[in-house]
Amino acid sequence: MVYTNELHGLIQGYLDQLTVRRSPHTVRSYGADLAQLSSRVSNVAGLTPIALRGYLREFGITPVTRARKLSSLRSFVKYLKLVGMLESDPTEALEAPIKRRNLPKALSQEQAANLLDQMPSGDSPLRDRAILELIYSAGLRVSEAVSIDESDLDFDQCMVRVRGKGNKDRMTLFGKTCASSLQRYAKEERITPRGAGNQAFFTGPSGKRLTTRTVQNVIKRWAKGAGLPDTISPHTLRHSFATHLLDGGADLKAVQQLLGHESVSTTQIYTHVSVERLRDAVEKAHPRSHAHVA
Repeated sequence: MVYTNELHGLIQGYLDQLTVRRSPHTVRSYGADLAQLSSRVSNVAGLTPIALRGYLREFGITPVTRARKLSSLRSFVKYLKLVGMLESDPTEALEAPIKRRNLPKALSQEQAANLLDQMPSGDSPLRDRAILELIYSAGLRVSEAVSIDESDLDFDQCMVRVRGKGNKDRMTLFGKTCASSLQRYAKEERITPRGAGNQAFFTGPSGKRLTTRTVQNVIKRWAKGAGLPDTISPHTLRHSFATHLLDGGADLKAVQQLLGHESVSTTQIYTHVSVERLRDAVEKAHPRSHAHVA
């Protein structure tokens, strides 16, 4: 990221300390927002409510992007106050946009089975099936799945150590079907990792760690093979994991721990998904769910 004014050092210092606490994706996102800010404001004195409103109007095209950029601003301003560059908070005068919270999309259990039980294809079919099974069986983020090392897997206990957001480790579980797919891939198809210190479990043809983009493309290809929409993503499988657990009566706090959510309120959105699925089932199947004329 290149900055051309005197905010450069402050923004870079903020991003450097943010790296310790947040994911690389978040740091890149905040960095892009602040680069746009620095194109309008050249110094700390220019961080006025009027200037910040102009920035949000110009770059916050939708309520979602506006809310994210306001979050970036507030976090940066908090840092500036911490290091003594600001005494007051100019973002206090800014109002957050009203944002409709969309429910996450989840596959039905039948769709998930169709996706994972199809005949595998491609150059690395065992690897592809194994990583899709793991994302769905353990509810992983795609970044977590590709970061797994061989030493993170415990096949006896069907457990995997995951490095989540903020470099926080957690242990999560996977089923016997997933374990079988992982072990078959490891025995028959896995390319030995190349490079000093590289213990990556999921590798490409060159022996390098698999990328998130590769996994996204694999899921789109498998979704097409199962007759599912091409909008299916790794996150769809994570959403489906949480929804199917709650559909089956799992405890909300247990699901929170498995997903690696810091707050149970983040996990609670899946209870709404489950309720909507139940409502849909009742409306479709119950003989007295629709009004009728006598």
